[in-house]
Amino acid sequence: MKIVCRCEDITYEEILEAIRSGYTDIESLKRKLNFGMGPCRGRICIPIIVKILARELGKSVEEVGYPSERPPIIPLPLGILANGEDREEKS
Repeated sequence: MKIVCRCEDITYEEILEAIRSGYTDIESLKRKLNFGMGPCRGRICIPIIVKILARELGKSVEEVGYPSERPPIIPLPLGILANGEDREEKS
């Protein structure tokens, strides 16, 4: 058993199984397996998973692409998150 995503304990075999059962784009694969959601935010596993997906589909890494990032709708200063302050009180 080879662990590809250590944060979420996702194995190489789980990735192959998901791809072979129809999750053939990076966004749907990410939703299925939840990779990139741990403390590393996918810095380690996403490049590896993209290469696995590309190889399985016979495509290049560029054709497969990387998952889109979804920043917060309203940017928050880190101090609010660190201190637990309410955004309304700062105004």
